[in-house]
Amino acid sequence: MDRPSALKPGSKGLSGRAPGLRLPVSAVVIAKNEADRIGRCLESLISVCDEVLVLDSGSSDDTVAIATAIGARVEHQDWLGFPAQKNAAISRARNEWVLLLDADEWLGEGASRKLGELFASKRVERADVWCLQRRTHYLGKALRFGGWGRESVERLFRNRYRYKPASVHESLDLTGARVARCPARIEHDTARSEAEYRQKLAGYARLFAQQRHAQGKRASLSSPVTHALFYLLKNGVLRGGFLDGPMGWRYHAAHAHYVWQKYRILRSLAHDAPAAGTP
Repeated sequence: MDRPSALKPGSKGLSGRAPGLRLPVSAVVIAKNEADRIGRCLESLISVCDEVLVLDSGSSDDTVAIATAIGARVEHQDWLGFPAQKNAAISRARNEWVLLLDADEWLGEGASRKLGELFASKRVERADVWCLQRRTHYLGKALRFGGWGRESVERLFRNRYRYKPASVHESLDLTGARVARCPARIEHDTARSEAEYRQKLAGYARLFAQQRHAQGKRASLSSPVTHALFYLLKNGVLRGGFLDGPMGWRYHAAHAHYVWQKYRILRSLAHDAPAAGTP
């Protein structure tokens, strides 16, 4: 694979920024078997950040070859779980500022300019963590409503920050952090297929339930249904998810089923657990 034009002297990449104007930022991406989409992610970063690091956990496809050809530094780390894997990648970053993307994400149109302005104006120093806007795409449909069109995500931060221990839905430990917002957009192509996405959500549901059960949380008989209905009311109706049309409804239906499933599993874990004092 040829190296993208973003790396050629005097040229401009997909971001519209010349290589000499790269930001003092380490972009970090964790990956495993992402050959079909990691190129889009890295090409949006390579001409924006002066370091791009991919922490691979044992890909058997062309992920490593693609990332290397684009110009990323690729290192290996056996899978540690989502937060620990991301923390391992952050710890290997060379710059004070880290921009973290998943392999199914990429910087949207105009994001490099907005990030450039943030650093050029020195406003970046006013905070420790910057929230970017993320827009989710589902099977080719960019979702504008339902809470998924302008989701605020903490992705640009000083490299002393780490993710809190969690089985799923990991988040940065923001203790003592100054948090601000930047209008730069991240695009997120969340699913390769409907079947694959539902399978992924099923895995997340089990991890969520196991985590909550370990924390002593329990679910009532009505919890699966009431939480699923509340999700649909909040995101499908009140937040306007229905305005995204049939594909939007399919997305929200999948998430309502995910919510139902995680509380159903949480309830079953409590039901299956032996009573206190039982050998």
